[in-house]
Amino acid sequence: MKFLLYNIRYGTGRRIRWGWLDMLRRTTAHLPEIARFIDGCNPDIVGLVEIDSGSYRSGRRNQAEELAAKIGHYHACRSKYRERGMFSRLPVLNKQANAFLTRDVIRNKTFHYFERGFKRLVIELEMNTVNLFLVHLALFYRTRHHQLADLYDLVRESKKPCVVAGDFNAFSGEHELRLFLSATGLRSVNVEHLPTHPSWAPRRELDFVMYSPGLRLRSFRMPRVLLSDHLPMLCDFEME
Repeated sequence: MKFLLYNIRYGTGRRIRWGWLDMLRRTTAHLPEIARFIDGCNPDIVGLVEIDSGSYRSGRRNQAEELAAKIGHYHACRSKYRERGMFSRLPVLNKQANAFLTRDVIRNKTFHYFERGFKRLVIELEMNTVNLFLVHLALFYRTRHHQLADLYDLVRESKKPCVVAGDFNAFSGEHELRLFLSATGLRSVNVEHLPTHPSWAPRRELDFVMYSPGLRLRSFRMPRVLLSDHLPMLCDFEME
């Protein structure tokens, strides 16, 4: 199973001059480049963080649907903010989402929400032999701590080997996740703790892919592409 994790920054490209204001740029010209990169990786499953599900930036089109159609995958997509919360009523923000793209049919999909934080979504996919979880954790340390406790409960209930991936915003370093890894028995693919952000001069390890016993990591690499402010993570797993 070849798995790709990529925070694509809503398809707006890497930061150039105006910081977060760059994320208000239109994305229709940039998204085809992202699609070509993803297709070239030939992944079985893609975890996409920070996608636009239909604001003016993407021409009112859902980027998950577009990317899935371009590479011949199925998709599961949802806004990362709490349903009926404040952000669900704000233009642009209510279209900021995460998504999975899968080569095979999805057996079951569940959209969980953390108890705390603005970014609350956890997408859980059940495939034939593995469960996958995709997250984008909070910016504040204390909130991330509570979200990791909720995520532990979800992983513990999995009856299959699982992959947990996403942008964990671990600004204090990988030690933030040591207790979570120890409690769940998960292992990080990035054993050398290579930084993933910012893509042009990486110095922070914000993105993680973790896997449970029952899976074996065959290969891992981070392609040096500058289509976002995050580097992608490409992993190849097999069943033990």
